[in-house]
Amino acid sequence: VSPACCAAGSGWPLRTRFSVKMPPKFDPTAVQYVVMRAVGGEVAATSALAPKIGPLGLSPKKVGDDIAKATKDWKGLKVTVKLTIQNRKATVSIVPAAASMVIKALKEPPRDRKKVKNVPHDGDCKFEDIYAIAKELRGRSMARKMAGTCCEILGTAQSVGCTVNGVHPHDLIEQIQSGEFPVEDYDAPVPKVE
Repeated sequence: VSPACCAAGSGWPLRTRFSVKMPPKFDPTAVQYVVMRAVGGEVAATSALAPKIGPLGLSPKKVGDDIAKATKDWKGLKVTVKLTIQNRKATVSIVPAAASMVIKALKEPPRDRKKVKNVPHDGDCKFEDIYAIAKELRGRSMARKMAGTCCEILGTAQSVGCTVNGVHPHDLIEQIQSGEFPVEDYDAPVPKVE
């Protein structure tokens, strides 16, 4: 093909002396992670899954069903899902967020997201539930002590709109910071590095 016909806009590519390098082949044994938000107990839209996991050689429909099965305990709540992909097999694990855990601790009945919208989460939960959530999220917290992590979770409870032990969460935060409300210290186990 002559350069003149390419300049004329015929659309034919101009051949060069250099060889075109293809991208490296996909290694199926390599471990890859895909993190995404999903609604608990519902099959994720395949249109949202396809661009993320299609190039890895997985069926979006099958992975969507796996996500729905793994998140059935979190029905109706938005949770972060981590897909670990190796040998064209996806393992689903849930990375719980503080807000989802606080709403789950309120033990509200499951709702249909499409029909019931803007639900106020104005229930009451115990401080023991808040402490259990803080224990679970302690490894990801930036606080130096467990009291700081509890304050983080209480701040989330405040933004969700619920009360703790019948008291506004910010009042409990002030009591913890002043020392009136003692919080038992807890060190999170160090995660194993693979």
